[in-house]
Amino acid sequence: MMQLNSARAAWHDALYTPWDRQGAHFEQIGRLGCSVQKTAKSINSRHAMHQSISARIQQAIATLPGYLQAFGNHLYSPLSDIDEQEEAQERVLHIAYAAGPKMTARKFEKARYVAQVVLLRYKRLNQGGEGEGIDPLPTVEKMREYILETSGVRLVGDQWARDWGSFVDRCFDACSQLDKAALAPVAKTIAAMKEVA
Repeated sequence: MMQLNSARAAWHDALYTPWDRQGAHFEQIGRLGCSVQKTAKSINSRHAMHQSISARIQQAIATLPGYLQAFGNHLYSPLSDIDEQEEAQERVLHIAYAAGPKMTARKFEKARYVAQVVLLRYKRLNQGGEGEGIDPLPTVEKMREYILETSGVRLVGDQWARDWGSFVDRCFDACSQLDKAALAPVAKTIAAMKEVA
């Protein structure tokens, strides 16, 4: 059953469909080599409660503009897709860019990869609840290596603080702004449900 401990966890759980008999599912995969959908599913009060709470959280998510739904889904939904990831990355890039000094076209293209890495870091740091995650790229060197490995773009490290330090900070700020805006209706719904309970 869903635990209403945080808006982040509730977002995830509202879009996650649990298996009622997980052992039977794994047994089926072992026997058949694949999963087969069955129409007979154990419905009990626990499952019904999960569906009811999920519906309220999903309704709160649906009140958001599309870009905030995409951002929240990218961070917390077990069903997020590449389109939502790209939408989230673009929003972070453009908010961070708009908040700082203008860049050359060449630097802006590199900034795209920096924004993507910051969003990845933000996502990993906030998975599981209230900032409990582990930063996958805690140093400048790790970030530069990741960008080089995934995109083939080399960022010079000797002047990182001057060239990218403030942009990275603005990207984290953009992530935080978008995250707060996306989670606000979910948190409000959770508060209302707890008050009634």
